[in-house]
Amino acid sequence: METLQRKILQEGHVLSGNVLKVDAFLNHQIDPILMQAIGEEFATRFQDADITKILTLESSGIAPSLMAGIQLHAPVIFGRKRQSLTLVDDLYTTTVYSYTKQTSNDISISKDYITEDDVVLIIDDFLANGQAALGLIDIVNQTKATLAGIGIVIEKGFQDGGKILRERGYRLESLAIIESLEEGTITFRDEETN
Repeated sequence: METLQRKILQEGHVLSGNVLKVDAFLNHQIDPILMQAIGEEFATRFQDADITKILTLESSGIAPSLMAGIQLHAPVIFGRKRQSLTLVDDLYTTTVYSYTKQTSNDISISKDYITEDDVVLIIDDFLANGQAALGLIDIVNQTKATLAGIGIVIEKGFQDGGKILRERGYRLESLAIIESLEEGTITFRDEETN
């Protein structure tokens, strides 16, 4: 997605050979025009899948998921990382390890919102080692719903997450795949080699 790649080049900051900071438009401050375009792109890529629910993680996955939900006419459910007074019973739960934050989180959703009759699209902001996506896949499997695929805003193609998901046969649609962050330079993978 050319618009997203331009935004990454203009406003993204390489912090190390494997960390890209995109707080200016995705992770802290959100560019609503870009999010609308991202939602439209996910909707186009998954228009044939009859999506009934979109599943993401709080908080950075919510904006792109919501925009895709508008286009696909599908509710958005987000896995909570923290317990809530209103989310205590009848939960689907899994544990996700974050390499960026070096912590594990129990992710939970209410059993009220995804059933075995649903067709679920997972959307997340980043794909690096695949732990968040695998955790969300685990939740979908617990619900016995159908997993239509996984939509990722930015994939770090130099890490194993995308390879793992593709080798397991999941439909994976990444809007921008970064091939390298070496020497502070952002290099994208060619669309043809995705």
